[in-house]
Amino acid sequence: MSLEMLVFLEKSRIPDRGSLQSAVESLGVPLQLNSTLDLIGDRGFSPSSIKGVSSGFEIDSQSSQEILEHYPALKKTIGTREWTISFRWGSSMSECACVLGASAALVKLCDAAAYYPPDGITYNLKSLLDELQGCLKQI
Repeated sequence: MSLEMLVFLEKSRIPDRGSLQSAVESLGVPLQLNSTLDLIGDRGFSPSSIKGVSSGFEIDSQSSQEILEHYPALKKTIGTREWTISFRWGSSMSECACVLGASAALVKLCDAAAYYPPDGITYNLKSLLDELQGCLKQI
């Protein structure tokens, strides 16, 4: 079974890989993103490492309008954030940590909103980092 984090942001604010990696590092997250990561164009598995452990996540992106068809109650929460980056992972704590680290960096850097559909939770930066610490302890 795969899990998914939806990150809503303004398409014009989507960072390049270097800017995202810098944001990850500024948060003190031990995540090394794929050197060719393209948040708009990439589809499928994106290798990365967390705490020196090889890992990664699946990535996809699309218009937020498509997502809102499934989660209409989010419209108020996401406001003008018209683009969605979907991060998916399996049951691996290292993959979960990669997703949480990348999501936290986007929240910090782009004023993104991170939503976890299985629990109906919208995460802020602090709650993402708290969850991330729990994952890191298990790696």
